[in-house]
Amino acid sequence: MILKILTYLLPWSLRRRALEQWFHFEIHPTAHIGLAWIFPDKLVMAAHSRIGHFTVAIHLDLIEMGAHATIGRNNWITGFPTDSVSLHFRHQLSRRACLRVGASAAITKNHHLDCTNAIEIGPFATIAGYQTQFLTHSIDVFENRQDSAPISIGAYTFVGTNSVVLGGAVLPPHSLLGAKSLLNKAFTTEWTLYGGVPAKALRELPKTAKYFTRSEGFVF
Repeated sequence: MILKILTYLLPWSLRRRALEQWFHFEIHPTAHIGLAWIFPDKLVMAAHSRIGHFTVAIHLDLIEMGAHATIGRNNWITGFPTDSVSLHFRHQLSRRACLRVGASAAITKNHHLDCTNAIEIGPFATIAGYQTQFLTHSIDVFENRQDSAPISIGAYTFVGTNSVVLGGAVLPPHSLLGAKSLLNKAFTTEWTLYGGVPAKALRELPKTAKYFTRSEGFVF
């Protein structure tokens, strides 16, 4: 804990070196972390990836960010690491408490990501707006135990503000999830607008929409 506090207080040029030396993180020289408490067991940040101020990321096996990926400010990212001595999740031998954010993908601000199981955010995806919850774990009332399932958000997708995404959910590539929706199942049809509580397919999306053909993550 003392080393973590010391690294938090250092200017970034020194903090990056300390994080690499003391915690064996892999941080590209062009990557950057703001005033944020980022301490998974392993951190990999590719070129020009960014984590904003006041984001907290703890109790995870891994955070991996592709080139130009961004996690904005005030996000809460937590999980339940697989090296825990707790009896929770002992039945899930392949569980991985991790967050992977693809190249040029963006998680904006004020979101909650429960990475008890894996969350995959595909390249060029956007977790937009505020207060979306990704919840990979819950109680299995039939077996009377904690259970978890991964979440997959495909490439070139858009998750609208204040949505809820539950374990086992899949948003296919080139799809949109409307604001305030509940995504609670694995969909497979691409080029689709999903929305509602629970979410369902609403209409087909045109393949000419420029969001789906971006060569860089930034949206003007």
